[in-house]
Amino acid sequence: MESGEEARLIGLARGGDFAAFGRLVDLHQAAVRAFLRRVTGNYADADDLAQEAFARTWEVLYRFDGSSSLRTFICGVAFQYWRRSRRAQGRRERRETAYADLSDTQTDETPERAAQRLALRKAMDQLPEDQRAALALCLGQEFTHAEAAEILGLPLGTVKSHVTRGRARLQEALGVGAER
Repeated sequence: MESGEEARLIGLARGGDFAAFGRLVDLHQAAVRAFLRRVTGNYADADDLAQEAFARTWEVLYRFDGSSSLRTFICGVAFQYWRRSRRAQGRRERRETAYADLSDTQTDETPERAAQRLALRKAMDQLPEDQRAALALCLGQEFTHAEAAEILGLPLGTVKSHVTRGRARLQEALGVGAER
């Protein structure tokens, strides 16, 4: 969709046009849900958080000033919801069923690929929250470092550092060489 059309829909949504906002949700929900799935490791939790984030975005759309993309703005709202949910839950035990749910969706996956994916998920779970989110955005969702910094509310240099250090920690945990 062209940025002009998106701007038009944003204007209509700000005026209370829920159908226009629905079109914006349709445009951005895949990216938001994918980001949240990467940071939560759980499809159901990610979908619940995405729904809350879009509902909140509807309420605060007037704050969107256009200095970033709407996708970046919505992912920022989603990230805040994720952080709040993490704080509210505290540190809970990781459930193996979450991994089973993921593998159920990939029936053609080889056992070796499933083991690699599980190892990556476990390695991601060991990273600090901000580092995990920066990796999910920049490497998993292909956001720029600047977009990730805006979403996470962190300085650009901090995001770059999180990505570099997080990638190194993942490579170490997975036994992968640092060569590129």
